Amino acid sequence: MTVATLPAQVFQSKALLSSGVVRHERLRPRVHRFAYPTNFLLLPMRSLAQGMPTELPINRSAWMSFYDVDHGDGRSPQQGGALAWLQEVLAQQGIQGADGEIWLQCYPRVLGYVFKPVSFWYCHAQDDSLRAIVVEVNNTFGERHCYVLDKPQWGQELTTDKVFHVSPFCGVQGRYRFRFMRTAQRVVARIEHDDAQGVLLKTSVSGVLQEATSEQCRRALWRHPAASMALILHIHWQALRLWLKGVKFYTKPKPPAEFVTR
Repeated sequence: MTVATLPAQVFQSKALLSSGVVRHERLRPRVHRFAYPTNFLLLPMRSLAQGMPTELPINRSAWMSFYDVDHGDGRSPQQGGALAWLQEVLAQQGIQGADGEIWLQCYPRVLGYVFKPVSFWYCHAQDDSLRAIVVEVNNTFGERHCYVLDKPQWGQELTTDKVFHVSPFCGVQGRYRFRFMRTAQRVVARIEHDDAQGVLLKTSVSGVLQEATSEQCRRALWRHPAASMALILHIHWQALRLWLKGVKFYTKPKPPAEFVTR
């Protein structure tokens, strides 16, 4: 589905929640496809840091909540939280002008548990144009790596070399191709992994956005009461299916020396 993109001025600074869908397709050496429902957040981090009121629990226990320590280098709110870490990353990478709203697309904690294979930081300039996107990737070994995409545009293809181990059924080689689309009501993030033979994997996360009110959070929990736990179970179940199909298994290498890839 094509999602038209609109100027960022249409995006109101509210904590948003989506009951969306994750889709995954492997093309070689065995075709393997799946899709499953998921809940994710889209949070205006600067506005929240400046005291914007929200019904979504932030850094406190709840059925569904967001915690700063789940991102970046694990900084607490007293240390400036995940936003302070993100700003340091941008400065270290020479990204200037990302002084507008910073939106974080991520998975919430549900019943105190969270597994977040990927989160996206959409960094805007003062005129609300996109200035950078930071892709924060986690694997099941507790490791984390970030890819910084400079001067992106909604709907534009963005590329980076793959340097971080994610799946034991994919080598650490090739490149990622990203495409991000957003309207006032919908967001789509697509990732394709290419190796020397061409496209290997196609993945997307998409969903319709609503304000993260207490009522919407309750509805999301009723629909998917164990979303984060189900996510890790889905990953292991799909890994078992790939193993049964005879797909090559790669031993985990050491993580890259640098935490950030530009």
